Amino acid sequence: MPELPEVETTVRGLAQLLDGQILVRVEPRRADLRRPIPVDLRQRMQGARVTGLSRRAKYGIIETDRGDSLIFHLGMSGKWRIDAEPLLTHDHLILETEAGRVLALNDPRRFGSLDLVETARVAAFGPFAAMGPEPLGADFSTAYLRNALDGRLAPIKAMLLDQRIVAGLGNIYVCEALNMAGISPIRSGGQVSKPALERLVEAIRDVLTAAIKAGGSTLRDFARPDGELGYFSNQWRVYGREGEACSCGKPVLRRVDAGRSTFYCGKCQR
Repeated sequence: MPELPEVETTVRGLAQLLDGQILVRVEPRRADLRRPIPVDLRQRMQGARVTGLSRRAKYGIIETDRGDSLIFHLGMSGKWRIDAEPLLTHDHLILETEAGRVLALNDPRRFGSLDLVETARVAAFGPFAAMGPEPLGADFSTAYLRNALDGRLAPIKAMLLDQRIVAGLGNIYVCEALNMAGISPIRSGGQVSKPALERLVEAIRDVLTAAIKAGGSTLRDFARPDGELGYFSNQWRVYGREGEACSCGKPVLRRVDAGRSTFYCGKCQR
């Protein structure tokens, strides 16, 4: 599943083509993805000018001058295609700009979503309402994380994946950040010391920043809007590297919790 860096990379790529442009063609090509596509999507967006693009957690947001915002989620296999002609079977939404660029949201598995929300009410959008702070934002700090984890017995990895605690973190980058910070993924969240939390906050910021710079990680069908593949997977420290050597020389271990693989080093992470 595309995670925060992949969505951030996607939004930045779309901004170069959509920001300031009038949408001369808006064409939903099916009635639903993971949930129904708004029936008035074409009516409310066609002819509108895009006034900004942003990201919240793993969602992309396209704002228009009509006071509406299109919120998209890429699901498991979604991606935006640029100059998408001829159209493909799984191109489910077409946007054409006044400059003649054609963009298509392609999602073979249809686990993504499209929602149209009044821009003034985006913060109250269902999935956003209970989310924690952005991990790259000023509100995400050691003090915040220490308070959020205080007294919690659940494993630190599960806590970091809880969107109510921090928004947008996914399995890959949590595994990487915990390794960088030297924290065992199964340590209780409330038992992580303040110095370790300081290392963790810094590691989360560093790994996300590096992944965004690298264009994200190539995950199955994910590609940037320009068709290029992200290459951060070349920098993975532990994720997907079971049995390979950690930087300390010991083999990377793998365990499965709640159906998700966790990759870590039994020596470096305590």
